[in-house]
Amino acid sequence: MKNIHLSDVYRGWWIVGAALVAQFVAMGLQVHGPPFMLRPMSEDLGWSRADFISAQTLGQFVMAGIGFVIGTQIDRYGPRRLMLAGTTIVVVATFLTSQVTEVWQWLALRGIVFTVGAALLGNLVVNVTLSQWFVERRGRAIGVAAMGVTLPGVVLPLTLTPIIDEYGWQAAWQILAVAAALLAYPSALVMRRRPEDVGLYPDGKTAEQVKRGEGERARIDFAHSFTRAEAVRTPQFYLVVFGFAVGGAATLTVIGQGVAYATDSGFSRTTAAAMITIYAIPSMVSKPFWGALADRIHPRYIAAVTFVITFISTVCMVIGANAGSTALLGLSFILFGLGIGGSLPLQETVWASYFGRRYLGQVRSAALPFAIGIGAGAPVLTALYFDAVGSYDAAFLTLGALTLIGAVMVLFARPPKLPERMREEADSSPPAREDAIEVPSTPT
Repeated sequence: MKNIHLSDVYRGWWIVGAALVAQFVAMGLQVHGPPFMLRPMSEDLGWSRADFISAQTLGQFVMAGIGFVIGTQIDRYGPRRLMLAGTTIVVVATFLTSQVTEVWQWLALRGIVFTVGAALLGNLVVNVTLSQWFVERRGRAIGVAAMGVTLPGVVLPLTLTPIIDEYGWQAAWQILAVAAALLAYPSALVMRRRPEDVGLYPDGKTAEQVKRGEGERARIDFAHSFTRAEAVRTPQFYLVVFGFAVGGAATLTVIGQGVAYATDSGFSRTTAAAMITIYAIPSMVSKPFWGALADRIHPRYIAAVTFVITFISTVCMVIGANAGSTALLGLSFILFGLGIGGSLPLQETVWASYFGRRYLGQVRSAALPFAIGIGAGAPVLTALYFDAVGSYDAAFLTLGALTLIGAVMVLFARPPKLPERMREEADSSPPAREDAIEVPSTPT
């Protein structure tokens, strides 16, 4: 039996591992950590829940702006320098958050400074990079890396809650900052822009395999890449961006305010924290499954199924909370995890397969202002509704209904027709053009 050495492993899988860790840090600090700080900080500092959530909303708009700028930089320079800068900003901002006393300080650090760092470190940068390294196995690669998005939901409830209870929220922020530095800096150093930059081909194909035509999908994917200007002229661009944005409106809201919803409904703090873990486990372990499925079945069909599951989960969540049923509430969070588990890998697979990998950073960043504009409003509107009414029920049911609208929009988003210039090139060129795909450079 042949021994397999680490050097034999396709470098793209090391990129997947680094992307998983980077998303674990970015999403852990941005999405999963703050819910455990909501009540302690609000009660200690005399803030309303809307005050606390408003930093997240501001951050979403900052993310849209910075994301539009860094998209071109990803395509041109790759992820490493962006992620190193992002890690530094995230670590400093997180540590300084432990010292806030006023709402404006919270907004400045969390809403602006931290968000810039998270944008440079997180989803956009790593997923564009993964789409460069994988074509035939893109869904499963993104799915495995996306486990890092949900992994904090498994780890933090078990570690962060005891720290806050024993030492306070200030110490918790400081510990998170140190952990982020230890994890994110090594991950950033692993990243590279494209396999061609280091003498490799997508999906780990060898030069001999490519000559035999086994790299045809990667060749076509690169050759049929839409520029940003071409992509935004297609109706599919807007169906995809609005479909996933509307379909995912419940995600940040439930993750960010689910703990508070459970405790407000009479469940203990420990039970509420357990619900986050209950959702996070199926969300995490299902991501590779959804991603692998997207390599075999068109991802828009699978995405519609996940949206329907999310809708069912929000209905069960409200019923379980009102009935005081731990079992039904737990089932709702399991379904919620399964539903949103596919949202990230499926969305990224759709973007890359529809618009190609050559200018993907620019195309994805053009979608951010639209997607984040919708996503940013849902959590703060939900918090404002709670402050006014004292209940989350109607807001959660509305968000659930929006997932069905998202499902319909995604189903209508068929792959776009090629721009005129690509059709002319295809008609006038032989099938296997040497200039249709980047030739790998000397390994570095």
